[in-house]
Amino acid sequence: MLDKSIEWFRVILKRNPGTPLPHVFLPQGYAFVPYQEGDEQAWGEIEASAGTFQTVEEAVAYFRQTFLPYLDEVKRRTFFLQKEDGEKVANFTAWWGYTGNRRYPFMRWVSVKSNYQGLGLGKAIIAEEVRRMVEIEGDSVMYIPTMTWSHKAIRLYRWAGFELELTEPAPGGYTNQTAQALPLIKHLI
Repeated sequence: MLDKSIEWFRVILKRNPGTPLPHVFLPQGYAFVPYQEGDEQAWGEIEASAGTFQTVEEAVAYFRQTFLPYLDEVKRRTFFLQKEDGEKVANFTAWWGYTGNRRYPFMRWVSVKSNYQGLGLGKAIIAEEVRRMVEIEGDSVMYIPTMTWSHKAIRLYRWAGFELELTEPAPGGYTNQTAQALPLIKHLI
């Protein structure tokens, strides 16, 4: 869950080319499945459960507006972690962001439903997303935008080879507030 007890700042992490790929075994009973048309509802449920949107409807509207105009890319870049019974419990999107005219790989919306957090699914989904990003984009600079409220996730991203980005002012168009955030979260990450 998000820790809203601390001040909100945008935090940017960066993975450099050549960083070893993280590896973790997927817990038994789960599988990665690609986005299929209509899965925006499951995406919205995961994001609302994780606290990144107030409601499922708000999350679904965001997904439809931001990602569905690129349906072929969504099908190639959005994955879910699904239980054997078909319930989708986590998601990620291997997307992109622009810095000036240059496009960079950006991990987006990495989330696990609140009642499935703490089971090792976060590590599994992050490891899989990094692998897929390298497969799609090549072993290049890769970013993930997050926030101080997600300091538990920041620990996982660092485990996966990402480092806090302290110098780039707006990679991928995201205002980088990592330097301001660091004093608040240093003891937590």
